[in-house]
Amino acid sequence: MGAQQHGIDAEMCASIAAQIKEICDLGATVSLVVGGGNIFRGQVASKHFGLDRAVADYMGMLATVLNGLALQNALEKIGVASRVMSAIEMRAIAEPYIRRRAIRHMEKGRVVIFVAGTGNPYFTTDTTAALRAAEIKADVIFKATKVDGIYSADPVKDPTAKRFKKLKFIDVLKKNYQVMDATAVSLCMDNQIPIVVFNLTKPGNIKKAILGEDIGTIVQ
Repeated sequence: MGAQQHGIDAEMCASIAAQIKEICDLGATVSLVVGGGNIFRGQVASKHFGLDRAVADYMGMLATVLNGLALQNALEKIGVASRVMSAIEMRAIAEPYIRRRAIRHMEKGRVVIFVAGTGNPYFTTDTTAALRAAEIKADVIFKATKVDGIYSADPVKDPTAKRFKKLKFIDVLKKNYQVMDATAVSLCMDNQIPIVVFNLTKPGNIKKAILGEDIGTIVQ
């Protein structure tokens, strides 16, 4: 969304694509899970507009497909091979998600973009990321957000809030830190997949996160 109030910002999309190319050039094997909140948020629409929650969630899943296609286009403009794989079948624009096929694409050096969530309502993009990470046996999840880690309180409202460098899964669950939903955190804990929370809006941060620099919070 970039600086816009809604929709897809072409400059932000290009910036993210360029940063992904950087880490691919380093030899990292990359897959991406994209949300759709810049276009449509199912949970919010259900609450404020009276949409049935399942219907609203399916609409949100379709929004992630738009973002995935935009990101694929940005990646391929700069020479990064990619594949969009959808949990909801729509063969004209995306491959159906098949675990072994996704792994094969990654083995061939392609960036795989997972869209349409898990294909089921009532599950967040966070849970999708945790589920796909477990399925493809990912080493780590990088949770790209608008803040530079997990804080003891909301840093916007509380200037004394401090950023945690490291946290345990169980602490995130017990203290209800709003980094990922409980289902996603539990999945990562059960499968021993670390989570790195960092600020996506600063150019170069994806590379820094991959290289292990101190720019966010590690949950493990």
